[in-house]
Amino acid sequence: MLPKGLEKQLNILDFSLSSLWRRKLKNLSIMLVFALVIFLLGSFQMLTGALTNSADAVLKNTADITIQKMSAGRQEAIPLAYIEKLHSIYGIRAIIPRVWGYYFDESNLANFTIMALDSDSMPDGNKLDLTLAHGHFPKKTETDTVVIGRSVHNILGLGERRIFSLFRPDLSLKSFNMVGLFAQQTDLLTNDLIVMNLSDARDLFNIPPSMATDLCVYVANPSEIETIAKKIAGLLPDTRVLTKKQIQKTYQVVFSWRSGFASICLLTALVAFAILAWDKASGLSPEEKREIGILKILGWETGDILAIRFWESTLVSALAFIIGCTAAYFHVAFFDASLLKPVMVGWSVIHPPFKLLPSVNLADLLLIFTFSVLPYLGATVIPAWRCSTVPPDSVIR
Repeated sequence: MLPKGLEKQLNILDFSLSSLWRRKLKNLSIMLVFALVIFLLGSFQMLTGALTNSADAVLKNTADITIQKMSAGRQEAIPLAYIEKLHSIYGIRAIIPRVWGYYFDESNLANFTIMALDSDSMPDGNKLDLTLAHGHFPKKTETDTVVIGRSVHNILGLGERRIFSLFRPDLSLKSFNMVGLFAQQTDLLTNDLIVMNLSDARDLFNIPPSMATDLCVYVANPSEIETIAKKIAGLLPDTRVLTKKQIQKTYQVVFSWRSGFASICLLTALVAFAILAWDKASGLSPEEKREIGILKILGWETGDILAIRFWESTLVSALAFIIGCTAAYFHVAFFDASLLKPVMVGWSVIHPPFKLLPSVNLADLLLIFTFSVLPYLGATVIPAWRCSTVPPDSVIR
């Protein structure tokens, strides 16, 4: 035997389901539009989380401090002689020169990132192999060997081949042997990446042996990173000193800003939908008004009629929420957020694609629920209360 209050609510729920079914086309159209709004909002939230998590995971292996030489507000090659000036700073574990740049493949209309460093001299350099699906990082003694990202492998059409060539500035060809392939989990930062040793990168870009693109500094005590960065900036005033925390924050700010801007645009659509729901609910059809009047004559109270509208709105919004969030997850997981990713990472066609792993947490779901379902419930229940207070004899004539 069910409690009287619970049995009453079950009966009201049953009546609400039958009421929804009688106006199924109207309710279905509202639910689909509502699900579309939730789909767009949820896709942005999941895409932002996926990009931020991917960046954080990959940036864990970056240098504690990066030093770049600046001239007229632009980066230029930094002399290796700067390393000698930093030996006086206590707490520096290692200073690794790095050469990197961009290579445009005209035949495939693709832009690759070339990076070279001495992994043998890096602290925990042996852990870099954990980012690979197979193979190993080029050793200092291994010339003409590279590790490439998955998109580079696909764009170059290597298949089972391991040998490919790139043009030097004088248009002569330089051949490379692929000895490793980056794993899918690092696609955000490695999908367009080609890693080689320093001598090969200098040969490819025609950079003198005494120069590098920037310097990677590793600190023994992580709590001293900010202090050492300030000392480096004081010793090398013509350089820009970046810490790992600043780089991570930059990624988070960029993704959050773009997601926030897009979400604000979507909120305007949500407000328009709430206004539409309010208008539809306050402008009940004569049939619906007559139904309310008959229910009140039969002894139904205003609270019971509100409960009907509440259950109807809850069922519609709950189904729309489930459909919208599920579609958003599939959109990000299986279709790489193709509708929204250009807004977040750029629209350039020469940027290689990368695989996204959607991030879903309770906070994001609650945020989507708060900004979508709650306004809809308010936009439907409140007008229903206004209609339910109308005298029944005025609506059944």
